[in-house]
Parts: sequence; structure tokens; C-alpha cells
Amino acid sequence: MLSSSKNQRIEESIASISSIAEFLPGVIIIHEIKDGSVVWMSNSGLLKLGVSLDEIKGLTAEEYYSRFFNSEDTQDYVPKIMELIQRNNDEETVTYFQQVKFDKADDFHWHMSSTKIFMRDENNNPILIITISFPLDPKHHLSNKAGRLMEENNFLRRNHKLYTKLSYRELEVLRLLALGKSATDTASELFISLNTVETHRKNIKLKLNTKSYFELCQFARIFDLV
Repeated sequence: MLSSSKNQRIEESIASISSIAEFLPGVIIIHEIKDGSVVWMSNSGLLKLGVSLDEIKGLTAEEYYSRFFNSEDTQDYVPKIMELIQRNNDEETVTYFQQVKFDKADDFHWHMSSTKIFMRDENNNPILIITISFPLDPKHHLSNKAGRLMEENNFLRRNHKLYTKLSYRELEVLRLLALGKSATDTASELFISLNTVETHRKNIKLKLNTKSYFELCQFARIFDLV
């Protein structure tokens, strides 16, 4: 918890946000940086999550994220928020997509959220961050795009170590493979033998741990080879 010496400043800051929060189209959330817990959330967010302010303030950061958010998403944006805090820049924000699960709902709902530093202590160290989160219309094309972007980003994160095992020549062969080039065409374009191309293709599949042409193309597309 925050020390009592900061309580008045915090309460005043939260009161200033609370006075306009319900006029805003998004949900406002204020987190304590020390442990990641929620110290305040606008009523619109509490109603969607089906919790009281006291209940959500009593959750640890781990409980909060595991209960209401897609865990794979959080692996992407939580580190970005932590980097924002470390940079300690007043003008900087981090914007990201996240999936939120409402009260008694089985499905996740896409939101676009932005976070920045909200309050500092007397030594100018960040102590609170503020986030505004906007729901995306599930019928809007942005929801579909957000889903695809997150899937690609998760694929990139999961497979980055495998991808870095490929040599420069193997990357060239993978690129041409994803473009639909035959082994013969690849050999001609890279001025190497057909047997060398086949060897590279075999090694690529071993290093990427897949025999699927679709997945090989996915590697090439998501890692910007094509």
C-alpha cells in the first residue's frame, strides 16, 4: 500500500479524475506502480467487470490480470508499460490492444488502451499510472484487425528464438519458398545447386520445428521476409 503521507495528494488527484470520468467514452483505471494493484477505477469499468471498487482494490496484480484479461495479451503489453515507467517521461504514452472479460461472460472483448505516468513522489519517482480504455465495436473491422495483430505478435514472441537460428542463406531460401518459388527456381535465383537448396529447406524445417508449408509462410510473413 501507499504510505499515509501521500494519501491526501492521491485522493485529490483521483477526485479530479473522478469528477469527469463518467463524461468520458472510455474506462479510467489508476494503478499503483509499486505492486501493480488498482487504486481506482471509474464506475463504468466496475459495472462491466461486476465488482465494487473495494473488491478490485483488494486484488493483487496477478489476480486482476488473470481474472479479467487474456494472459497471452498481457505478456505483450505489460512489459511495454514497465519500460514506460522506467523511462519516466511525462509526454510519453503506451497504446495497445487488450482483451477484457466482463462479469459472468465467457468471451473476451477487444479494447484499445493508452497508459501514461499519472503521479510522482517528492523525488520525482513515478508512483501511479493512469490508463484509459476504449471498447471496440465487435462488428467493426478494427476488432478483427486487433485480433489478427495480436495473433501475429504472439506468434512472433513465441517463435523469435527459433527464427534467430536461421542463417542468412536460409532466410533467403525461406523467403523464396514463401513466395511460391520452386527448388529449381530458388537454385537459379541464388546461384546455388538444387541439392544445396533442398539441404537448406530441410534445415529450415528442423530449426523452425515445422513441416507445414503454411507455418513456414507464416514465419516469412510475420518476420517481414515477404
